[in-house]
Amino acid sequence: MPAPSTLDIYESGDAALRVVARSGDADADWATVHSLAGWLATAGVDGVHGAVPTYDSVLVEFDPYLTSARQVRAFVLLAMRQLDFAGTGRRKPRRFDVPVVYGGSYGPDLERVAEQQGFTTAEVIARHTGKTYVIRCLGAPAGSPMMDGPEFPFPVPRLKDPRLSVPAGAVSVAGRQAVIAPAKAPGGWCVIGQTPLTVLDAAREPLVPYVPGDELRFRQIAEADFDSFAGQFLEAQP
Repeated sequence: MPAPSTLDIYESGDAALRVVARSGDADADWATVHSLAGWLATAGVDGVHGAVPTYDSVLVEFDPYLTSARQVRAFVLLAMRQLDFAGTGRRKPRRFDVPVVYGGSYGPDLERVAEQQGFTTAEVIARHTGKTYVIRCLGAPAGSPMMDGPEFPFPVPRLKDPRLSVPAGAVSVAGRQAVIAPAKAPGGWCVIGQTPLTVLDAAREPLVPYVPGDELRFRQIAEADFDSFAGQFLEAQP
């Protein structure tokens, strides 16, 4: 992993720092902030109780009664020196296969996206199923896997009127991103399909089976096959 040319550190309120990696290489910046978050999570830094990575930044949360922003900033810089010396130590990603029914009641915005992109619905599906996605971070609600979106020519606009309820398993796109909804929730992204697999299980630990860095592929299935997956959980491929 090449080190970023710039590591910008900003105070975020009284109990957090926002650390942004800037190198001009989105993949390198993503790897940097996730490696940094992993180092902080295992280093046992006194007073630091959270490190939440996203695409190119990590929010480092601390207890201001136990430490200070200045001390945490020093730990962040130490972590980067350690990572530069030892390397990232990133684990091998797991692969997830996600069956999806596209269009119709399962994907009510498929035609909208096709029209906006100048594609047929079949071309949208081909683009969506035609790449391997890297889970960049976990978002709301409930550990949604946030990913770089399909190779569309234009960003996908969000809905002008967000839905009050999007079903669990909804497969959506917006901007240059893609996501699966692990749980039923409101949403303003364009829903192009739905997976019949159960993504989130409140009785399991962890609640979702993937972590940032894992890989995911979508594949189209027929509407008639949707119910045949009932009760099955999303699992990593062997």
